[in-house]
Amino acid sequence: MSGIYIHIPFCKQACHYCDFHFSTSMGKKEAMVKALAKEVEMRKNEFLAETVETIYFGGGTPSVLQTDEIEHILNAVRTNYNVIDNPEITLEANPDDLSEEKILQLAASSINRLSIGIQSFFEEDLKLMNRAHSANEAEKCLKLATEYFDNISIDLIYGMPNMNVVRWKKNIDKALHYDIPHISSYALTVEPKTALAKFVDQGLVTPASDEETQEHFNLLNETLVEAGYDCYEISNFGKPGYYSKNNSAYWQQKKYIGIGPSAHSFDGVRRGWNINNNPKYIKAINTGILPIEIEVLSTTDKYNEYIMTGLRTIWGVSLHRIATEFGEKYKEYALLQAEKYIAEHLLFFDGEVLKTTKKGMFLADGIASHLFMVNLK
Repeated sequence: MSGIYIHIPFCKQACHYCDFHFSTSMGKKEAMVKALAKEVEMRKNEFLAETVETIYFGGGTPSVLQTDEIEHILNAVRTNYNVIDNPEITLEANPDDLSEEKILQLAASSINRLSIGIQSFFEEDLKLMNRAHSANEAEKCLKLATEYFDNISIDLIYGMPNMNVVRWKKNIDKALHYDIPHISSYALTVEPKTALAKFVDQGLVTPASDEETQEHFNLLNETLVEAGYDCYEISNFGKPGYYSKNNSAYWQQKKYIGIGPSAHSFDGVRRGWNINNNPKYIKAINTGILPIEIEVLSTTDKYNEYIMTGLRTIWGVSLHRIATEFGEKYKEYALLQAEKYIAEHLLFFDGEVLKTTKKGMFLADGIASHLFMVNLK
């Protein structure tokens, strides 16, 4: 299984917390779509032995594209790659783009999964984040989308400044009211060089404490699991049959090609990332040059990535896989480093697979960092 990620680097306005690559100018949108399709063609030799099962339009805001622009890119994928008959094709979308007319167009297109950036159902949160949509638009788009799409995911953000547990619970309950089969939920992080970071530095915004953020996560986990969702990755909850195939492939170290400015790629041995500048990207592609930097991963790099992704998921970290792929020394090191967290009931063994406990899940990234190898070759 392999996937293709397509980065659409345009947004109507900049969210205060976002540090992804995008432009609020749509002037180069047509040229960008053509360049994306051309990069798809230029990189076909990388996947000669692969079958594409997932295609994901991320961003930015992919819902700013017209359906004919989406199909133009998808046609390039189908022409140049071995795509299965019914791939998972996801489009990230913002509520303000999802009018009834747009949803009907998308339903008639090849898109079969929507990932909608709700973030919050409350106006005060949306204003703080500088989201382009209103609370009313958030609910209106879900009413429409659920009529035409079965496979829908929404994003929700917790750990917001001034968000108490009562309001967070109402956010979760709204999502359950619309019977959304997949929910991705992330803690608000203050990224450097964002507007939010500036507000925090100026004392205009006080971030939620670690204790408040963990309380929000615990409530989210308990409420969604009770409602029939699986927490299959620390930030992702899906009903059976509705896990994101695209994201699951990332966490299981499967191959993917990232198309577009700032997009990342992984082939099992090398990791690559495209230039994060729209005009330079378009110019390079139009002159037949792939504007990509490549890093060859060492055994230690691959081990560390496996630990990081594995501990965040229900699949955990297989000691057998560590021994066979990286070597016995890595297995022994992982066991030694894990002892403390097993004793603290943050990690446990499921057979020979190391997993986080319910208590340890929220701390998965920190635990993983202590299992990382630094100097062993």
